[in-house]
Amino acid sequence: MASDRSMQLLPATASDYRELARKRVPRQLFDYVDGGAYDEISLHENIAALQQIRLRQRVMRDVSSINLSTEVFGRRWSLPVALGPVGLIGMFARRGEVQAARAADAAGVPFCESTVSICPVEEVAAATNNPLWFQLYVMRDRGYAEGLMARATAAGCEVLVLTVDLAAVGARYRDTRNGMVESPSLPGRLRKAWDIVSHPQWLVDVGIRGKPLTFGNLEQAVPGARKPQDFKEWVDSQFDPGVTWKDIEWVRSHWDGPVVVKGVMDPEDARAAVDAGVDGIVVSNHGGRQLDGVKSSAEVLPSVVEAVAGRATVLADGGIRTGLDVVKMLSLGADACLLGRAWAFALAAAGEAGVRHVLNVIEREMLVAMALTATTDVGDLGPHTLDP
Repeated sequence: MASDRSMQLLPATASDYRELARKRVPRQLFDYVDGGAYDEISLHENIAALQQIRLRQRVMRDVSSINLSTEVFGRRWSLPVALGPVGLIGMFARRGEVQAARAADAAGVPFCESTVSICPVEEVAAATNNPLWFQLYVMRDRGYAEGLMARATAAGCEVLVLTVDLAAVGARYRDTRNGMVESPSLPGRLRKAWDIVSHPQWLVDVGIRGKPLTFGNLEQAVPGARKPQDFKEWVDSQFDPGVTWKDIEWVRSHWDGPVVVKGVMDPEDARAAVDAGVDGIVVSNHGGRQLDGVKSSAEVLPSVVEAVAGRATVLADGGIRTGLDVVKMLSLGADACLLGRAWAFALAAAGEAGVRHVLNVIEREMLVAMALTATTDVGDLGPHTLDP
């Protein structure tokens, strides 16, 4: 972790990093991470639902020693959180995935490499000591997907996170307005250019010194791809809307470690996932970036946990910004949480130091929440920790 002296120079919370990131990176990039689908109702509901959950304060218990470590997929981590997959994050800081993975390494938590990362999995793995997780989409070109799994295995990745909620891509209107997903008109191109040159620090540090700014894991699939439009065209042609639970068997035949499916929001789907043989599920509405109007992750988490009935590890994401949010998700039944925007904004604002700091803040917030709910081990969190 960063020293106490350096901490004083950094924002106090993950939300503070969001505001700093807004100033540091071009708006088109900020909106790509900050935005959601359609009217962004589910994006905001993820946060609101967690804010409405009340913890049960208890006193006069011995909380002089509190354990935040937890075992997930055969490894013990310092905190019950992982840095979840965020696409294009290498555009937000120079070799951003490497910086974030180093911060996760230092904190003793997992880092999940996205299929659509800027830095290839080999580069990120070489910069870290702990094994990575790897996130994969189900592609029409099964051969390429198999090649990605082989690369991830060779790089030492231990857990495969299969994103399954992209049968269709949600309309993210901020990206449309900013020209992130479509070729803009001449005025639009001029606005994009001004957006970039008006952020000279980002332009030099990331745009120039951070090259190559290509999709590192997809170089063979999208040769020379340098624009989000290139990625969208690939997505439209390659994401497979015909995928079913039967495809888990195909994944299993090419991956020896734990398989986790990300994007489960229904108890029936949770049971189907476990019946298909997955090791874990992530209760996730894709950060409100897919189907707008769907419930928040926190709302559906208890019913999914009940459906799984201990047969698989249950993780959750969506709206988690603080250590209190993590405690609430664990109290609702999650075994661990994935962070997304919380670490992405910190990376954009302050690089590796920012991500380390956010993890440190989350740790301290968890310790306070645990102490004041009279809970000494994260494994003991449950419905009794909440005030109904």
